[in-house]
Amino acid sequence: MEKWGIVFCPKYKNGRKEWTKFAKVLRDKHVDYDYVQSEDNRGVSRLVNMMIGNGYKTIIVVGGDADLNDAVNCLMQKDASTRAGIDLGIIPNGILNDFGKFWGFDEDNVCETVDSILRHRVRKVDVGCVHYRLEREGKLNQCKRYFINCVNVGLVAALTNLRRQTRTFFFDYLGTDPLSYAFSTLLLGFQRLDYKMNIKINDDEIDRKVMTVCVSNAHGYGQTPSAVPYNGKLDVSVVYNPGVTKFVEGAYLMYRKQFLNHESVHPYRTDKVIFSKAKHALVSVDGRILSTPIGEFSIDIEQEVLNFIIP
Repeated sequence: MEKWGIVFCPKYKNGRKEWTKFAKVLRDKHVDYDYVQSEDNRGVSRLVNMMIGNGYKTIIVVGGDADLNDAVNCLMQKDASTRAGIDLGIIPNGILNDFGKFWGFDEDNVCETVDSILRHRVRKVDVGCVHYRLEREGKLNQCKRYFINCVNVGLVAALTNLRRQTRTFFFDYLGTDPLSYAFSTLLLGFQRLDYKMNIKINDDEIDRKVMTVCVSNAHGYGQTPSAVPYNGKLDVSVVYNPGVTKFVEGAYLMYRKQFLNHESVHPYRTDKVIFSKAKHALVSVDGRILSTPIGEFSIDIEQEVLNFIIP
């Protein structure tokens, strides 16, 4: 069996204690591996880059969607021949683990996940890309950020930002996580519920107030339930402000995986999305807030460019 390179991204502050459950499963399964622990959000890319440089061909991220996103972006910086020789896997250990759930990986069943990785069934998957501009040192620079799950623009991105901020306070300082859910939901009542956007999707141009947009390569936290990361297409859900009653109905339909049935949800399937305007709207990429783009930004897809280990 080829040695794994594992990047461990602690969910909680006491990473050493958290790692023991994963180490026990790996030991019981006789997995040959080396592991490194990421200390912050910027550490994953550096550690994955180090593993590639040291010749690891199987790289496993023990973390959530945002951690996996960092690994994906590191791999996408490499040339196609280097990337073709590396297989990427995930052992879910994040807040939502949406991309892992898409493939049926269960955070509570580490043994089954490790067994799946040991079988080493690999599929080439699509990767989305956000093209945007940022100002640095007085100049506009063209930037891009890859994603493997979804991009959210508007309310869901704002909620993601609140969730991460409140989680840092409630867990790191008070030692409790559930309170952060309640508090971030409470703060949601003070958020802007619609944003003036101009969006071009296929032959349609949307120029109006929109509550949230999800551009997805997978299930997008329930907002794009028909999306798959291997058809060369992006699924898009554009949601207009439904009002309080319909908002609750939308949350229920999302829970039932029937989100597209809501009257305020307008679904699309496309190769590219162009945001000419998204005033005051936050943008999140795989659960991590993106620096606010200046002016127009676009999202497209690159087909079958990454080797991913699936069940």
